[in-house]
Amino acid sequence: MRLVVARCQVDYAGRLTAHLPMATRVLMIKADGSVLVHSDGGSYKPLNWMSPPCTLREGTTEDGQVEWTVTNPKTDDTLRILLAEVVSDSSHDLGIDPGLQKDGVEKHLQALLADHPGTLSEGLTLVRREYPTPIGPVDLMCRDALGVSVAVEIKRRGDIDGVEQLTRYLELLNRDPLLTGNGPVRGIFAAQEIKPQARVLATDRGIACAVVDYDALRGLDDPSHRLF
Repeated sequence: MRLVVARCQVDYAGRLTAHLPMATRVLMIKADGSVLVHSDGGSYKPLNWMSPPCTLREGTTEDGQVEWTVTNPKTDDTLRILLAEVVSDSSHDLGIDPGLQKDGVEKHLQALLADHPGTLSEGLTLVRREYPTPIGPVDLMCRDALGVSVAVEIKRRGDIDGVEQLTRYLELLNRDPLLTGNGPVRGIFAAQEIKPQARVLATDRGIACAVVDYDALRGLDDPSHRLF
């Protein structure tokens, strides 16, 4: 990971346009190809970003100022970062991340949905829990009635970050010909509650949303409801 602290101006052009005037910010360039622009506020959310895969080109403007141009080969989105002063520029090898350790409810949700994948979509069957990708495991890998692979990411509360996480997984999974023989890998974003902004983003990216009733799932798993 490369971390750059710099006085910079940022301009984004794509499905919309956005401008960040000159100020000191943190620029984060991750090994997965993503580029994020952070300020000293706003909690964990970046002010602007480009999701992988994307390409960073470092150059200069006509008047000699350093300029980064970040482009996505699959879209027309462009992020231009004009650097007036670089305060710090460092790179760090973070190694392989073991992935997020889920809390009790989220982990139990995963186990319940693994036993009852058909509650997410009719005809869905489980292939494997914690299916590995180079950036961490996707919660469930399933297959639908037509044999299409379906990646399921599970959260207690579904927000934009969860959709972004599943988007990155899908990008990598769709490079595997063993998974795409019957068509592109589909995504399902499952949560007990899905925020409106997350639902809009998921729909825009072709990801299905499934609101999960935790109590109903636990009822399906109640031994007293079993015939044998």
